[in-house]
Amino acid sequence: MTTADMWFDPRCPWAWNASRWLLEVERVRVVEVRFHVMSLSVLNEGREGLEEWYREWLKPGMGPVRVAVAAEMKAGPEVLRDLYTALGNRIHHDRAPIGPDLYRAALAEVGLPVELAEAADSTAYDDALLASHHAGLEPVGEDLGTPTIHVTDDAGRRTAFFGPVVAPIPRGEDAGRLWDGVVLVAGTDGFFELKRARTRPPIDR
Repeated sequence: MTTADMWFDPRCPWAWNASRWLLEVERVRVVEVRFHVMSLSVLNEGREGLEEWYREWLKPGMGPVRVAVAAEMKAGPEVLRDLYTALGNRIHHDRAPIGPDLYRAALAEVGLPVELAEAADSTAYDDALLASHHAGLEPVGEDLGTPTIHVTDDAGRRTAFFGPVVAPIPRGEDAGRLWDGVVLVAGTDGFFELKRARTRPPIDR
């Protein structure tokens, strides 16, 4: 079984698209997807030259990732798949404001104690968050972000990369074809970058 480990920040729309694409890949390829937490707030802490709108956008960013890490520590890493979906649907589809009501609704949906929402304002889980964050980004470069994906094939060979940044989300066999191409390119020794300017927002449907 090939595994695809993805590191996500619940608020990133491009990570959301990539995560939904990976779930499509599971349907059409022999791949198991596993989710892990990183933080765009941690990534951008102290960075110079950020646009003002992005600085404002980052301000409530620690809440969702802390709640996700608290849930993982309470119920195990498997819970992140459903919790990410519950958070992401509210954030990216319902445009729910970031805050306690969002966290409690998502936690309740997946059967977790709503008291875990209190982790949003606590530093108690930050060491675990930082460990997860660095585990995901170290193989691809700490200056990158999310989506970050590590692919491990059935022989134990691992390929790690940032991306894909894609909109809209490929579905069905289109998702499988993109997977095949991404893994082939990323697995080529010495390959570093393939990029073009974005011409559309992160449309996810």
